[in-house]
Amino acid sequence: MSNQAVPHPSFGGPEPDSVAREQVKTAANPLLGFSGGEGADTAFRFAMLACAVGVVALLGLIVYQLVTGSQLSWHTFGWKFFGSSDWNPVEDQFGAFPFIYGTLVSSFLALAIAVPLAVGVAVFITEMCPGWLKGPLSFTTELLAAIPSVIYGLWAIFVMVPLLRIWVQPFLARTLGWTGFFSGPPYGIGMLAAGIILAIMIIPIISSISREVLTVVPQNQREAALALGATRWEMIRIGVLRNARAGIVGAIILGLGRALGETMAVTMVIGNRPEIAKSLFAPGYTMASVLANEFSEATGDVYLSALIEIGLALFFVTIVVNAMARLLVWSVTRGLPARSNA
Repeated sequence: MSNQAVPHPSFGGPEPDSVAREQVKTAANPLLGFSGGEGADTAFRFAMLACAVGVVALLGLIVYQLVTGSQLSWHTFGWKFFGSSDWNPVEDQFGAFPFIYGTLVSSFLALAIAVPLAVGVAVFITEMCPGWLKGPLSFTTELLAAIPSVIYGLWAIFVMVPLLRIWVQPFLARTLGWTGFFSGPPYGIGMLAAGIILAIMIIPIISSISREVLTVVPQNQREAALALGATRWEMIRIGVLRNARAGIVGAIILGLGRALGETMAVTMVIGNRPEIAKSLFAPGYTMASVLANEFSEATGDVYLSALIEIGLALFFVTIVVNAMARLLVWSVTRGLPARSNA
C-alpha cells in the first residue's frame, strides 16, 4: 500500500471553510458582492469637491461684484470716505463715518446687555439646572434664534419703544443724565432701543455656543475643585469658566458678528439719521440699515457706488469677526463631542 501525501489546503488554494464563509456573507449581504464601488466613490468624491468649490466660487463672485461696484466711490473719495461725516446725496458728498459709529455703538451696547445674561443661562443649564428643566429651558432659549428679525422689529415698535419712552428713558435721564449718555428728549426710538433689540437677538447664539464649550470641559476639573474644598461658585469660576474662557470669547465674537450685520429690526427702531451723538437716546444709523433704506432710492452712480462700498466694508468686517470667533471656539473644543454633565 503506497503512502501518498495528502496536500494541505493552505498549499493548494483557499481553505474550504473560508470559501464557504465568503459565500455565506455574499448571500447574506448582496452589496458585498458588488464590484462597481470604485466608480461610485469617484463620482461621489467629485460631487462633494464640486459643492465645496461652488461655495468658494460664490464667495469670490460676491467679493468681485462688491469691489467692481464700489470702484467709482473709491476713486472719488479714497480713504477719507470712512472718516468723513458728510452724507448729502443731492451734492454727491458721501462719508461713512456716522454709519460705522452707529454700527459699533449699537453692537457693543448689545454685547454689554446680552453677555451676562447669555453666559449666566449657559452656566445654569450646564452646571445647576435640574434634569427636568434643562430640555425646556434650552429649547426656549434657542427658540429666540428662530424668530424672524422683522417680528422683533414689530414687537419693539409696539411694545418695547413705548416702555422705553414712558418708563425707562425718563428714569435714566433723572438718575444718569449727568453722564451725557442718557440726555435729551425720550423719543423711545434711538441707539438705546437698537442696542436692546440686538441684545435679545444675540442671546441664543452666545448662550448655545457657550453651553457647548462648557460641556467639553473635563469632568475631573470639577471633581478636583470640589475635592479641594471649593464651593460650587469657586468650582465653576476656577474649574469651568477658566478652562472655557477662550471658547466663551469666541461665542461673544460670533454674537458680535450677528449684531454687526443685523438689518430689519435695527432699521425699525434706531431712527435712521446719519449723525453722531453722545446720547443713547438720539437717533442713529448703521451700515446695514442705510443699505436697506437707501439702496432702492439711489439715483446717481456715485450714490450707488458709495452704498456698495459700505456693503463691502461690512462684508469684510463680518468675515474677519466670524473667522476669529471660529478659531477661538475651535481652540477649546478641538472637535471633541459634547458631553453631558447630568
